[in-house]
Amino acid sequence: MEINPVDLREIDKRASNVYEGIIVTAKRARLINSENKIEFNALMSTIPEATTDDESEDIDNPAQLKIALELEQRKKPHLQALNEFLDGKIDFEVK
Repeated sequence: MEINPVDLREIDKRASNVYEGIIVTAKRARLINSENKIEFNALMSTIPEATTDDESEDIDNPAQLKIALELEQRKKPHLQALNEFLDGKIDFEVK
């Protein structure tokens, strides 16, 4: 995973201060994470469970593994939220 520095002046340009921008991106990251969790649970519910008589055996379900690997390849929610914020895709209002 690569590390890209974030210029705090860019965050400061989009919000009244850096802390406000970070709070906005954190809230958006939580929403993205919730959406991902709902999607993952919906995909997992479509996979039939493997039934075995011996509970001590550890059997991997290939369909489940494929879904998990696919979702792991996505960008992390905090990076998605930060990119949306820096691109001006997030509208917010401070009370």
